[in-house]
Amino acid sequence: MEGQFWKPQEDGVKEICGLLQESSVPSLDHTRVWQQLQRCNQSPDFNNYLTFILCQAEGQSVEVRQAAGLLLKNNLKSSYQSTSSAHQQYIKKELLTSLGISDRHLRATVGTAISVIAQQRHIQGWPELFQVILQCLESNDYNHMEGALDTLYKISEDIPEVVDVPAFLERPINVFLPHLLQFFSSPQAVLRKLALGSVNQFIPLMPTALCMNMDKFLQGLFLLANDSIADVRKLVCAGLVQLIEVQPSYLQPHMKNVIEYMLQANHDTDEEVALESCEFWSAFCEAQLPREMLREFLPCLIPVLLSNMTYADDDDTLLDAEDDDNEPDRDKDIKPRFHQSRLHGGVDGGEEDEDGGDIVNSWNLRKCSAAGLDNLSIFYGDEILLILMPLVQAKLSNSSDEAWKEREAAVLALGAIAEGCMQGLLPHMSQIVAFLVPLLEDQRPLIRSITCWTLSRYSKWIVQAAGHPDGQAQFDNVLTGLLRRILDSNKRVQEAACSAFATLEEEAAEELAPRLEPILRHLMYAFGKYQRKNLRILYDAIGTLADAVGGQLNEVKYLEILMPPLINKWQHLPDSDKDLFPLLECLTSIAQALGSGFAQYAEPVYLRCINLIRIQEVAKADPGRAGVAYDKEFIVCSLDLLSGLAEGLGSSIENLVSRSDLRDLLLQCCGDEAPDVRQSALALLGDLAKACAFHLEPRLADFLSLAAKQLGSEVKDNVSVANNACWAIGEIAVKIGKDISPIVMSVLSCLVPILSNAQGLNRSLLENSAITLGRLGWVCPDIVAPHMDHFMKPWCSALRTIRDDVEKEDAFRGLCAMVHLLSQVGEILQFFLHIV
Repeated sequence: MEGQFWKPQEDGVKEICGLLQESSVPSLDHTRVWQQLQRCNQSPDFNNYLTFILCQAEGQSVEVRQAAGLLLKNNLKSSYQSTSSAHQQYIKKELLTSLGISDRHLRATVGTAISVIAQQRHIQGWPELFQVILQCLESNDYNHMEGALDTLYKISEDIPEVVDVPAFLERPINVFLPHLLQFFSSPQAVLRKLALGSVNQFIPLMPTALCMNMDKFLQGLFLLANDSIADVRKLVCAGLVQLIEVQPSYLQPHMKNVIEYMLQANHDTDEEVALESCEFWSAFCEAQLPREMLREFLPCLIPVLLSNMTYADDDDTLLDAEDDDNEPDRDKDIKPRFHQSRLHGGVDGGEEDEDGGDIVNSWNLRKCSAAGLDNLSIFYGDEILLILMPLVQAKLSNSSDEAWKEREAAVLALGAIAEGCMQGLLPHMSQIVAFLVPLLEDQRPLIRSITCWTLSRYSKWIVQAAGHPDGQAQFDNVLTGLLRRILDSNKRVQEAACSAFATLEEEAAEELAPRLEPILRHLMYAFGKYQRKNLRILYDAIGTLADAVGGQLNEVKYLEILMPPLINKWQHLPDSDKDLFPLLECLTSIAQALGSGFAQYAEPVYLRCINLIRIQEVAKADPGRAGVAYDKEFIVCSLDLLSGLAEGLGSSIENLVSRSDLRDLLLQCCGDEAPDVRQSALALLGDLAKACAFHLEPRLADFLSLAAKQLGSEVKDNVSVANNACWAIGEIAVKIGKDISPIVMSVLSCLVPILSNAQGLNRSLLENSAITLGRLGWVCPDIVAPHMDHFMKPWCSALRTIRDDVEKEDAFRGLCAMVHLLSQVGEILQFFLHIV
């Protein structure tokens, strides 16, 4: 065994330590150092050297040894499996021997390296791992106990399931859990923290050992509830929150004590403890426990949540709240954005921002408290108003400058309860909205921004009330107020106003038509004013407006306001600029809304999309030749805009398609390895089939083959791709008729299982499957009809729930065509039973 007797060469150790020392000096050329380390890495025993330096090189500094350990960890992640067995044995032996190494930083690095190996091979072939950890836990030596607990924590965090798998003679957790529970009473805070943190990792799995020791675990949690160390108290709260999420029945006998403790922890001087405990209230509501358990505490809880919704003095948001629209955006302020690929037959619902517009900063106590109040309002409904509203009114009535944060929290609370308490608030909605509108002019930017968000939460009522004269005036006041705030001098307010206006647009739809001119003037004035970050949100508001008013936007006076700035931006953004993404999305909505009215802008937009796809296809293979790095989102957004053009222009797009290589590019995209590229490509395939199917005909067999492939056994992994493939096949079938017959059976063999196993599948996929099956039955009834007994019942069940439209009509034409071929009256009656 060469690994067992492996010894490092002194020169090798010296060279590697020197390089690691140099890598920590900021002023040196790290590129050269990195290249030399990579050269060393070619040696089969390089990881042995790193292990030796970490575990045994006592003459070296802790920094150098830790650097060796971190490099070892990264190497083990990528190359452990290809390391020789002998070298693996050496590394594992040295790491286990060093579990109790004297320096805590080195112990932590050793634990990390051990966890990486455990992840690579789990615990198979390493019986010594848990044996040595157990010995260390029982050693009574602090360094060994801490090293073992830290390693066990890391293994439990990364792969908790392996601790509950039979290994050798016993499940490791059966042995470790009693020891971990004993450490809850250790005088050493670090040991208490690591032990509790490890047990918490097992709660989601709820192994038998934990169930059997639940009483002891709960006793341990209550023992640590008032620990002097904040990190331990935080873990107590986290454990209780996880328990109520995973198995609330264990807490029910103790619920009164748990609630009282969580209320106390909500006041903890350490904000992380308060934040962790605050998660409990949402978890309680979502666990659907009996309302009586928490009801008696609501008079205490609601004031606590409202108090914690007030901005803390050190909240970063307060520092960023100054008027700043002339300040250039920093790259770090612009969050990554994710385009949602085009989905035919339905749109995946997005998550609404529920934190009062604070979408820039991380999760904190304020946002968690607002979410808790939101969940309580949904769980208890209007009954919380008796407790909450006097508190809100008291805060709102205090007009002193010092109390502005209290007023802001009260406005946030009104927004948080909008969903749950709407019935109880209805009689007072006019007064509430009338009170909120003037706050849009408040001198404090944070009050202006939270008011935008809260008004957006009541958009549905505001729009419904516009049907009455008083409500009409109020709707105009809200609309005017939001438009003014879109032009605010503060970026945060601009963002909140744009988002709120987009929500109002979705509800208002045709109500906006008489007000289009002032709306467009405000939006396009903002277009010239906004920095990059808010420009993205503005694009969304413009696109949402187009979706809301549709063809009513197609008037010369509106287009003269809307289009020149957008086209100017379109022309000046480089092909590699990611700010093109939201602009492409915006133009997609506009193209669909304008229909033939977009024709005057179509050609340059169409050609740019083709060029963007072509550039990215080159970049995928050779970024150097393309001059840009590959980014599939350029392809997805361009395909979606082309879909919007095809949908808007209809057969008029034929002139553009005939003079381009779109067909070949689209075929490439339909077979792309990225699901979102295939999803958008298949949507465009269906749209082109509707608009100008004859341009697809030379490659139609290839298109159909690729589309049918998306409906196979992996359908649940990429439901949206399958959805668009199914829809596209149906559109092609209607256009080409019997020529689709070669693939009918392969598609049928996929659609029938989808309809028969509908549980958990996207409704849109089920609807499209039913329609496409009917369309295939319409154009090829002789092929489909003999198989009706396999799909009639689930097919009819799916068809019953689909809205009445042309597509559903096609499906029923298919039903009639197939029934016409049946010879027996009994057969016909049997099938029609499913329609009723």
